[in-house]
Amino acid sequence: MMLKLYIYGYLNRVPLSRRLERECQRNIEVIWLTGQLAPDFKIIADFRKDNGVAIRKVCGEFIVLCRKLDLLSTASVAIDGSKFKAVNARDKNFTEAKMKRRLERIDESIARYLSQLETADRHGDAVPGAKVARLKSKIEKLKEEIVRLNAINAEMMRSENRQISLTDPDARSMATSGKDTGIVGYSVQIAVDTQHHLIVAHEVTNVGSDRRQLFNMSEQARDALGSETLDVVADRGYYEGEEIKSCEEAGITVTLPSSTRSLTRPPPRVQKTSSSAFPSAFRLFQPIRTCSSATNGMGSRSQTWFASSSRISPISLAPGSPCTAPSCA
Repeated sequence: MMLKLYIYGYLNRVPLSRRLERECQRNIEVIWLTGQLAPDFKIIADFRKDNGVAIRKVCGEFIVLCRKLDLLSTASVAIDGSKFKAVNARDKNFTEAKMKRRLERIDESIARYLSQLETADRHGDAVPGAKVARLKSKIEKLKEEIVRLNAINAEMMRSENRQISLTDPDARSMATSGKDTGIVGYSVQIAVDTQHHLIVAHEVTNVGSDRRQLFNMSEQARDALGSETLDVVADRGYYEGEEIKSCEEAGITVTLPSSTRSLTRPPPRVQKTSSSAFPSAFRLFQPIRTCSSATNGMGSRSQTWFASSSRISPISLAPGSPCTAPSCA
């Protein structure tokens, strides 16, 4: 019965145990499915937590059934991933950088409160006693917070990746596409059959980048399909030379776009305002046949290129060099 309820929640996008508990009490479909039984949300959550291996075996049996029905006859999959937010606030997640910043802010606050106490001592009875007591109370609370953070920091340094989440221990902080943003959650990787769009392999990780997931997911998909070879399609986020090489050595054909730039430095920016802005070996793409040249009153020569053809040809342009295009002759 619990497995039926779990699959029903998956198919109808009701993943939370508390929502499934409410559905068991008011949804006619679920009441019929469970035989009028209404498990508590804690029982539903414990079922998923304690039977993860068995649920994965059920998914494996589903793939075997699809193979028997000849739904996975084409050894071709598409791989992609997505990040899912965990039930863990960002303030309850600690990394080395976060811990350092938080301790620095506490030290600054303590120093500010101590300065205010010194000012109050110099003024004597002119400062209310309640304000002095409040400042001392704040300092004591901040010192207690330092002790708590130091204990968390010691536990964090013993972890494998120097990161700890207090509410959901398995969740990790991951960067997103926005600047200075991120979520605390999981990265879910799936491999989908390209013909019938059936999920043939899936895995939940706490690694934010997709670059190390290509070979792992491809191998899982090939084993699930029972094929010696496999065609894999993925996006640019999976472009990694070592992963592609491992796939090729294992007989897996990978199709994905290459990375557009270096991962360690941004693309160079070149101002195209005049010929002196171009370095001597700069490569310029010119449209063929149409060019107009003019000399302004300052004696500087400018060139304007008009796209009259879809074909382009590269030329080299050095500072002060004349136009070498056939149309400028």
